[in-house]
Formats: sequence, C-alpha cells, structure tokens
Amino acid sequence: MGLFNSLFGSKNSLENKEAKPLPWIPLVSKDQLKDIVNKSVEKPQVIFKHSTTCGISRMALNQFTSQYNIPEGQLDLFFLDLKSYREVSNEVAKIFGIGHESPQLLIVKNGSVVAHASHGGILALDLQTEI
Repeated sequence: MGLFNSLFGSKNSLENKEAKPLPWIPLVSKDQLKDIVNKSVEKPQVIFKHSTTCGISRMALNQFTSQYNIPEGQLDLFFLDLKSYREVSNEVAKIFGIGHESPQLLIVKNGSVVAHASHGGILALDLQTEI
C-alpha cells in the first residue's frame, strides 16, 4: 500500500491538505468573452475549461490549483464549467480559433491567445513567463 499511497495519496493525506483558494471568476456567458478580449489589453486573462465529470480534468485542476503561484492582480482567472456552459466553450473556440479540449487552459493577451494547453500540458505552461 505504501507505493500506491505515495503515488496517489492516501485518503487522510488528501483530507489534511487545505484547499488553496484561487481568485476564480466564473465564466458563465458568451458576453463575458467580449470583456475578456477587451481586458486582455490591460492584463492577461486566463481561462481554465473544466469538465466536472472527468477524472483527468479533476486531476489537472487539482494540480494547477496546488502549483498556482501568481500574485493577486497580475491576471484575471476565469473558470468555465463545460458541463453547465458548453455553448460558452463553443464560443471560446470560435472567437480565439482554438479547438475545444478538456481540460484546457488559454492565456489571452492583447485580444489573442498567446499560449494554450490541455491535459498534462497545462502544468508545463509557465504562467509567470507567459503573462
């Protein structure tokens, strides 16, 4: 059991970890995308697309959350629940020209996506460098 727990964590180790609150802004409407494009001229806008029923998406979200270290105010961080707002996700793909994936992270600057990744590639993105 020791190897399994070291790889995947035990129930107790998960319970003992405090959830790190991130400054998520819920992305729930297509109208918000216009604001994201406009605000991206002032500071980077980040969209995290998450499927609430996918274990891989949950794992990527947990890893992203645990490694997030951007000082407050340097970017806006949007959370898109794909199951509840699929039409918003479709509009993201249309506006930014990036095919839909889940999980997916997009970094928007000056009205365009400057970096994006999905699945394990999300953690490979260095937000500090990209913003």
